[in-house]
Amino acid sequence: MLGECHAHMIMDGENYRKAVDIHRDGVKDEVVKRHLKAYQDIGVTFVRDGGDALGVSKRAKELAGDYGIDYRSPIFAIHKNGHYGAIVGRGFDSMKEYHELVLEAKAEGADFIKIMTTGLLDFNDHGAVTGNPLPADEVREMVHIAHEEGFAVMSHTNGIYGVQAAVEAGVDSVEHGNYMDEETISMLADSETVWVPTLVTVRNLLGCGRYEDGTIRPIMEHAEKNLRLAWEKKAKVALGSDAGAYMVPHGQGTLDEYNSFLNILGSSPEVTAWLQDGEKRIREKFFTRPRF
Repeated sequence: MLGECHAHMIMDGENYRKAVDIHRDGVKDEVVKRHLKAYQDIGVTFVRDGGDALGVSKRAKELAGDYGIDYRSPIFAIHKNGHYGAIVGRGFDSMKEYHELVLEAKAEGADFIKIMTTGLLDFNDHGAVTGNPLPADEVREMVHIAHEEGFAVMSHTNGIYGVQAAVEAGVDSVEHGNYMDEETISMLADSETVWVPTLVTVRNLLGCGRYEDGTIRPIMEHAEKNLRLAWEKKAKVALGSDAGAYMVPHGQGTLDEYNSFLNILGSSPEVTAWLQDGEKRIREKFFTRPRF
């Protein structure tokens, strides 16, 4: 079984607020162990977390070995105050404060740095991303600082401008990447950046009642078109479901994501090998390194 390259152990796939509240007064090991067992049951031996503000992914990293899982964590994600990201991490106002957070993550045992450079896709406005993306020069400096401290960079990024800025800055992986165009996918293919599409964060909403299916389908179709382009251009792509997000349960979300790839591209050894290559690149990049 392929690994899970984008999960959030703090979330439960059902109700974000309730899931977070469980750990508000300290991480509850029994909850973390239940999620780890879900991965073990389907044969997943590699999980890369997207971080959180309460130390849940840090604890999961400590417990994962008992389940035969190599668990990688940024400990917490880093966002610019006033922009999307407080849901999974800590904020900064200046590059000095950002650098201090990178050093704090290092001191807490982070395997890599996760940054938030844009908002989310807007379900009420097809093609739009919530909020304003960080300027390209800020993203470039954030990536530079993290790389200088010896870390790979995982970047939560959506939209044409956001993804192009992230790729040009040299991020090691782009998470989500909704609403890219062909030029942006070509940039990805020409770079060493790995794209983790998290397809089921949208696909699993179909028929659930939270949004009209007529709202969900165009987003799905755009994502499918971009995945086919990424396949044709041989961009680097890895399997990650954003497990813990609404309707994306731990374990099952990983299977759903894999089946989404097969549904869109066809079931073949070549598609599986493509995803294995992307995961290999993630495994090789996203681990703790000594400073250069």
